[in-house]
Amino acid sequence: MSRIIAIANQKGGVGKTTTSVNLSACLAEAGKKVLLVDLDPQGNTTSGLGVDKNDLEKTVYEVIGGELDIKEAILDDLFENLSLLPANRNLAGAEIELITTENMQYIVKEKLGEVREEYDYIILDCPPALGMLTVNAMTAADSVLVPIQCEFYALDGLSQLMYTIELIQKNLNPDLYMEGVVFTMYDARTNLSLQVVENVKDNLTHNIYKTIIPRNVRLAEAPSHGLPINLYDTRSTGAESYRLLAEEVISNGGEE
Repeated sequence: MSRIIAIANQKGGVGKTTTSVNLSACLAEAGKKVLLVDLDPQGNTTSGLGVDKNDLEKTVYEVIGGELDIKEAILDDLFENLSLLPANRNLAGAEIELITTENMQYIVKEKLGEVREEYDYIILDCPPALGMLTVNAMTAADSVLVPIQCEFYALDGLSQLMYTIELIQKNLNPDLYMEGVVFTMYDARTNLSLQVVENVKDNLTHNIYKTIIPRNVRLAEAPSHGLPINLYDTRSTGAESYRLLAEEVISNGGEE
């Protein structure tokens, strides 16, 4: 049975899509069969893997709307062991349409249930908002991984996210748990990055990954080439960091 991990933080610009793409790619590199689901109407995960989102007619939007079978929309083995359920701006309409749908919080869970057995990991890249798409992702997921940028307002919004997770545990998905927090955009040259890490550790009782993702030029360049970091620059510190994070995620699930 696959593990479904929602990567969520309602703050934008915290490295959520970077983490979704590169964690998925490094899990795939480690021999795991991975489905990456783009649930963000911006479609950055889709374009970051070299897919022209504007030309797509089969996306997660059509799947959620019941127009398409999920298997028809998945781009199989885009890279070795890594498949993608893409998104584009059409998905913005789903937020409104879901409100009028019966059992609206369970749509994504129901659709993923049709392919869950085919993957070791399903990674859900959530939009930077606590709307219906994020609620759907958390209802479908086993756990939530939260990227936090090493900056002054890192803890802002984290309490709101924790509250949302608790509400979903209580009302929709009692088995949901906090996978952990991963620090992103760490700059070893600044005291601020170090202070943020210490501050979060002092204020958070949840799992904090040992791996810290550095601020890295190659990581920033990779999406414009349509490649995950482990294929764009396999020896970069960004690639090594996401490999280490993938190892931690695998061992978190009790796997070897």
